[in-house]
Amino acid sequence: MLKIKYLLIASLFFAPQLFFAQYTDVINSNRPGETMSAYAVGKSVIQAEIGVYGIKEKHDLLDYDASGFGTDLTFRYGAFLEKLEFILDLQYQMENFDTPYTSYKKNNFRQTVLGAKYLIYDPFKNYEKTKNIYSYKANHRFDWHSLIPAVSVFAGANFVGADNPYSFSPQSSISPKIALITQNVFGDGKWVFVTNIIADYITTDYPSYGYVLTLTHGFNDKWSGFIENQGYKSDFYSDAIVRGGAAYLINPNLQVDASISTNFKNSPSIMYGGVGVSWRYDGKYKEKQMEFKRESRKEKKVKDPKSKKSEKETDYQEQERKRKSKYE
Repeated sequence: MLKIKYLLIASLFFAPQLFFAQYTDVINSNRPGETMSAYAVGKSVIQAEIGVYGIKEKHDLLDYDASGFGTDLTFRYGAFLEKLEFILDLQYQMENFDTPYTSYKKNNFRQTVLGAKYLIYDPFKNYEKTKNIYSYKANHRFDWHSLIPAVSVFAGANFVGADNPYSFSPQSSISPKIALITQNVFGDGKWVFVTNIIADYITTDYPSYGYVLTLTHGFNDKWSGFIENQGYKSDFYSDAIVRGGAAYLINPNLQVDASISTNFKNSPSIMYGGVGVSWRYDGKYKEKQMEFKRESRKEKKVKDPKSKKSEKETDYQEQERKRKSKYE
């Protein structure tokens, strides 16, 4: 079992997530990793990310084996502002537990989160990387501006029903979840590094604090891959998980993916893998473009406060010039 895990971890670094942006020509999906990107999907854009996964656990101390499967759905909608995105995140899981004395099943919503994400800083706003036509070295040296990350914040709420076996309490509850998100882009967009710092179930008896670090790489226009490290800690449960996988772009609005995950301990040891699909509807999206208009000589003369000629005089002279040039 340990040998399989070590081989898996090594393979993650060579496995073939798409690039992240505010609104991109191709779909901007958070799958198959667990991080949220700093950028929103775009105003009026609707996006659904759904997957299924299988899971296997073994606990040496409590002497049980568990196996099962689950499904997760993330619904994203950009509204009101380009920088604002609303998110509904659902995860439902079913497991069979076997012990030396008994067997039992556990199934319910493992996660129900509703919240919003807002981009508070974009390092690429009003920034344009200049090209040096005389120096190849200058154009290919490290871009220090890429060390400045985009920064977003997420705020939402966990909704937990009564008698949920995945809950810390038998009672129903609503508790806050907040996250700080940073994102760096390197190598002309081929490498993306995203961090999430998360505080979860804050007002409950078992608050959880964690992080997720994701490094993605685009191999070409279709294939991309990622590796990820996730850690979380609470008085109820703590763990560290390594994850990796690949995504394939079918068309600009449709992506499929696969991933596999494991941890480093045996209380319990966890291994799970899954596949998923992300779909985007951007038919109502209207791209905002800045128009740079070059002023004519006529406009400059009219706007020039030092000019003693009126707008009417300028128009008359322009017409006379055109009339004369017609017959010359």
